[in-house]
Amino acid sequence: MTLSEYTDSLKNKRVAVLGLGVSNRPLVKLLLDAGISVEVRDGASREALGDIVPELEARGCTFVLGEDYLKEIRADVIFRSPGIMPHEPGIAEAVKGGAQLTSEMEAFFEVCPCRIIAVTGSDGKTTTTTVISEILKADGKTVHVGGNIGTPLLDKADTMSAEDVVVLELSSFQLMTMKKSPDMALVTNVAPNHLDKHTDMDEYVEAKRSILKNTPHPRVVVLNADNDITRSFAKSAGEGVRYFSRRDIVENGAYCEDGVIYLATGGKAEKLMDADKIFIPGDHNVENYLGAFALLSGEVSPESMVRTAETFRGVEHRIELVRELRGVKYYNDSIASSPSRTRAGLRSFKQKVILIAGGKDKGVPFDTLGEDIKEHVKTLVLTGLTADKIEKAALDAGCDTPIIKKDDFKEAVLAASAAAKPGDVVILSPACTSFDRFKNFAERGKYFKEIVMGLE
Repeated sequence: MTLSEYTDSLKNKRVAVLGLGVSNRPLVKLLLDAGISVEVRDGASREALGDIVPELEARGCTFVLGEDYLKEIRADVIFRSPGIMPHEPGIAEAVKGGAQLTSEMEAFFEVCPCRIIAVTGSDGKTTTTTVISEILKADGKTVHVGGNIGTPLLDKADTMSAEDVVVLELSSFQLMTMKKSPDMALVTNVAPNHLDKHTDMDEYVEAKRSILKNTPHPRVVVLNADNDITRSFAKSAGEGVRYFSRRDIVENGAYCEDGVIYLATGGKAEKLMDADKIFIPGDHNVENYLGAFALLSGEVSPESMVRTAETFRGVEHRIELVRELRGVKYYNDSIASSPSRTRAGLRSFKQKVILIAGGKDKGVPFDTLGEDIKEHVKTLVLTGLTADKIEKAALDAGCDTPIIKKDDFKEAVLAASAAAKPGDVVILSPACTSFDRFKNFAERGKYFKEIVMGLE
């Protein structure tokens, strides 16, 4: 189906768009351009949304705004923003009444003219997605990156050719109502996350699993053999399963043994590169590359894989070196919005670090983080709503690390800097979301970098 055929199918239907965020703004404009009547519903106020409201109203769009925006939805087709859960009562009632529930990403799957590679998981999605796209580019492919990362792609589908490749990062929220699977799929890992939004862990796991089980099944599925949950997904994956592992040898996929990365096919392995040649630090980044290598084995040249691994400098806000000042290195790992992500960040360094952590609670326990703080942190600086919970986890683990608590985020960064001596590493790796103070993790990371660059 082409994009114009898809929009034609929506004409003479009542269309509601829930949430006017990054992905849905191009969607609304696309629908209006096609002559479709659109009602936008958003929990924000008219003032908070700004100039976009009168701009879209001038084109015939109507709005329902404020806290009751999900009540009495009367529509034939509902496009939801990923952050709006499908089991919200107002949405469930509309679907029960016959409305079709979809999303910008689901529509893109309907009209995309080329192969889709999709990555999901609890940690490492963005880096792995980006690494895959960089390897494909190095191999001469035309690549479009989107989903939970990059630019919304639906309105660009008509500019793509059959020879192009789309690489998507997909969140559990996007996958919950997805009806199609990608051509190739990779699951980095699954650990407790977003339990403040999902009804329980089972719902979260099933959302991740759905990347594999829709029709048609992906041609290639890559799973993390070191993660019990992802390994269990093989039963839902059909044929073509590959694995990646940092601990064990795999028959098909990629693995690391004694510091050497191998590609394996049918039990036969060939050396690809030494793991320590990967430019970005950390065992978790070795895992990210192993997943990408397993997925792209046979699709691109080994030279493209190695060249990318040795030169790609990483993604912003992911163990990003901000600066070195008076012998102290400052790293921005603002993307670490879960304890497991912070644990991986802490283990990326051979020395104990000064950790800045805390933010908004996601309903995920900090118990295991306490053990890593004891092992990998020389000074702990806490801020945000979860400061007391992280402190308790550290103390319960028997940690005797000095703990500094600051209500103000900037004061926390300054306190970390004051505690640092030449040769130290200071890292922002919050283990929590940013929503207690910031719009998103990127805003938090940029503010951290601004503070660090202002240090004298």
